[in-house]
Amino acid sequence: MATHLFHGADPVLLSSAVSDKVRELIGDGDRSLMLDEFVDDYVMGSVIESASTPPFFTDRRVVVVHQHDGTNVDDVDALAAYIRDEADFTDLVVVWHKGKILKALADAVKAAGGRSIDVMPPTRAADRRSWWEEQVAVAGLSLDAKAMGLLVEWLGEDVGRFDGVARTLASTYGATVITADKLEPFLGERGDVKPWDLTDAIDGGQATKALMVARRMMTAGERHPLQIMAQLHNHFARLAKLDGPSVQSVGDVEALTGAKGFQAEKALKAYRNLGSSGLRRAFDLLATADLDLRGRTGLENDVVMDVLVARLAKLAAPAGRRR
Repeated sequence: MATHLFHGADPVLLSSAVSDKVRELIGDGDRSLMLDEFVDDYVMGSVIESASTPPFFTDRRVVVVHQHDGTNVDDVDALAAYIRDEADFTDLVVVWHKGKILKALADAVKAAGGRSIDVMPPTRAADRRSWWEEQVAVAGLSLDAKAMGLLVEWLGEDVGRFDGVARTLASTYGATVITADKLEPFLGERGDVKPWDLTDAIDGGQATKALMVARRMMTAGERHPLQIMAQLHNHFARLAKLDGPSVQSVGDVEALTGAKGFQAEKALKAYRNLGSSGLRRAFDLLATADLDLRGRTGLENDVVMDVLVARLAKLAAPAGRRR
């Protein structure tokens, strides 16, 4: 049969994806006869024995094994050895909950023609939109373009919330096309965002978007303002490495910062928008905000961050938008 290796940082998404795959593999079969699942306190030999034992009263077996922290290397090697010579009557589902997948397992799955499924959405905007559209289709929902855009923007990094939202929408609207007005009441609070969404908005001079992202990082993401400050300082310190006449190309940026391709292009563009004087001003603003966050003025943290983010975005804005 085949091996399916599921992994990803969100436990809700991981659990949902594995459950869907198991239902698909069992189909109309008898779950009690077809399925063996190993979650905690199991012996890897028992897993391999189960996968190697011909099915009883069914034509196939489905074996699910969960790998948690502290995975024994010998156990993984044993599992990899089975996968390289897997039984033709067993579908094996391996669930890797945390950490980097060990090379022996990844190589064995690839060599056997199995699938490695990352349940987390991609980071690039275009790929991310396609990923969300696929999740919506799998859930049996139909969203118009505006509603789809709202869903992607609102949930942000809290993709694990989608399953609950999808079930509610399906029971409420069925196959009806869902508009943004119909969707919004079911979304709850806005989700977290990627850290680079903030620096991208600042570099683009988009003050309103940057303010919104910073607020979401502090609320939905539960990040302390000093954590966000550290991220901003690292971002501008990276740009400061480009402050010199020798930086003329993307290749120069890659050599100085370690950034590659698109990331290097973004850094070069951001530096050119700011220039030396803009960089100096950015570090002045960061230093002032750091003191304010530590109690110099008594201002609330969210006010300090709003002022900082708005001023940093103004530095990068085109001249016509700085007034």
